Amino acid sequence: MPLDTEIIDAAFVRTVLAASNDCIKVLSLDGDLTFMSEGGQRVMEVSDFNQLRGCPWSSFWEGQSNAEATKAVAEARAGRNYRFQGPANTAIGNPRWWDVQVTPIPGPDGKPIRLLSVSRDITELKRSEDQHRLLALELNHRIKNVLAMVQAIASQTFRAASDPVEARAAFIDRLAALGSAQDLLTQTTLTGARLADIVADAFRPHGREGQVTATGPDVDLSPRCALALSLALHELTTNAIKYGALSADGGRVAVTWTLTPGPDDTAFVLTWTESGGPPVTPPTRTGFGTGMIQRALSGYVGGATTLTYHPAGVVFTLTTTLAALTAEVN
Repeated sequence: MPLDTEIIDAAFVRTVLAASNDCIKVLSLDGDLTFMSEGGQRVMEVSDFNQLRGCPWSSFWEGQSNAEATKAVAEARAGRNYRFQGPANTAIGNPRWWDVQVTPIPGPDGKPIRLLSVSRDITELKRSEDQHRLLALELNHRIKNVLAMVQAIASQTFRAASDPVEARAAFIDRLAALGSAQDLLTQTTLTGARLADIVADAFRPHGREGQVTATGPDVDLSPRCALALSLALHELTTNAIKYGALSADGGRVAVTWTLTPGPDDTAFVLTWTESGGPPVTPPTRTGFGTGMIQRALSGYVGGATTLTYHPAGVVFTLTTTLAALTAEVN
């Protein structure tokens, strides 16, 4: 090959190595680092390769990855290819995930004289895989929560009702409220829902927004708590429309919530107050709504609930902590 062609080819190879985002390295048969491509130095954040020259390549890896790197060197030295994936920091300590293949470089007699290591940065791919795995786990957990709530709704609705037709209508209505809450959670990318949206959604289907005031700071609820609170507000709204403040044109409902920082956690208090409706008398029996509001809700979000039937209007209070509302229960 003419000398000028060799020079052109060498320049071309250098250009290719510099352009590649793979970290291309040449190792001795003992696994010591003898060469790293310019592109490899860039992705590995190496400022001076001479400081790394001669270092054992396996020393860049820790734990199980170190064992994989050691095995890769042994396999390539024996004439076989070896591939693995593992985490290793860059030269300045930034964590990365790599897909690595180590292959023998044969000499004239066909026996390995050096080893070639090609590492590709797959950090973003691993992050995406982790996110998909978390979403799958979240979806599985969400389905279990929804099924548990459907089971509780069915059990309490049909056990407490004497009229099958009325029970069927109530069951369908409550499933619709559950579905509406699930829509909110889906719109917030399966991470939970804003309390203000849940409160507004409780009244929107009935066209009673003009009779309601809702005030409080921004609070993002976990999916489990969002579903429970949505169902509780649905029950309160239904009762208010049938018997309470929202059954009268001049009736009002005020929903307020507060956050109060404490030494260990932030206290959360939500209050539902009805006024301007017909005189209130306590119910003679405990139905599904009261059970959901008092027992199920407090069980899902922790803390305590009170439901008081004042003659001037029903008052409901939920007292818990911000941590209980925002942390998912496994």
